[in-house]
Amino acid sequence: KKDIPAVNFIIHEIHCSRNIEVCRYCSESIPKSEMKDHIESEHVQVICKCRMKMENGLLKDHEASACPLRPALCQYCDIPLTFDKLQEHEVYCGARTETCGGCGRNVLLKDLKEHPRVCG
Repeated sequence: KKDIPAVNFIIHEIHCSRNIEVCRYCSESIPKSEMKDHIESEHVQVICKCRMKMENGLLKDHEASACPLRPALCQYCDIPLTFDKLQEHEVYCGARTETCGGCGRNVLLKDLKEHPRVCG
């Protein structure tokens, strides 16, 4: 997408009408010779492991940031879980205790980061 000098516009327009096509799904300008590959790689419907149906071009972002089955690590024990199980696990895991080396008290794992401020 750039400015075309007026002198070259007619030649440019002819070239584009012969060689370029606008994708009916995403409105991108694609060379006609690549349109089939573009549709197959970007717009074919696929099913994620979470059973959600979407265009192939959206799958990578979905798996990285929105899929409930994407991998996640517990902040307390670093066990790998799926994102949909993470919150329930962290509530349980953060309620475990560890003995403080400074004051000897049992401290909840979820409070360990703040404990040094109040440690006797």
